Amino acid sequence: MFTGIIETLGTVTNVVKEQENVHLTIQSTITNELKIDQSVAHNGVCLTVVNVKGNEYTVTAIKETLDKTNIGKLKIADIVNLERAMKLGDRLDGHIVQGHVDETGICTNIKDENGSTVYTFEYNSDKNNITIEKGSITVNGVSLTVVNSTKNGFSVAIIPYTKENTTFKTLKVGDTVNLEFDVIGKYVARLTNL
Repeated sequence: MFTGIIETLGTVTNVVKEQENVHLTIQSTITNELKIDQSVAHNGVCLTVVNVKGNEYTVTAIKETLDKTNIGKLKIADIVNLERAMKLGDRLDGHIVQGHVDETGICTNIKDENGSTVYTFEYNSDKNNITIEKGSITVNGVSLTVVNSTKNGFSVAIIPYTKENTTFKTLKVGDTVNLEFDVIGKYVARLTNL
């Protein structure tokens, strides 16, 4: 379980395809604290550390992950949002995030406001995922509050600190992002559809 509060950024240093899997090697400032079998969220995708060497570690993404996220689009020198799993008893500064991406979305607009930046995203409404205004959403692993909600889209307002310390600083219109919808909202939606 995660909180959606990004600890640090990592840089992809190697991408190796093996059958239908992709092995990603990441350089980060938290590598020396990682161990094999530990879960780390990469742009909101929970992946298991399979190797640690120096200031780099490796994770493996399987076909299911590659099909449902933007992880397969990563290339050498790309930056990723990183968060280690939550410790039991820690404060929950963001919201409950599972690290299980529901679907990808597309950034459709970026608007600078006085003191914040508003990002707008669209997603496939056929999958029955929903957002509500003032509800939680995870975009590339970042816990955010929805400021505008439509049937197949939403907007979020980003403070300068979040923009500079996450992959939002490199996000462009047309980019694909990982979306994890609020887990409580998913259960409520499922129950009301029965």
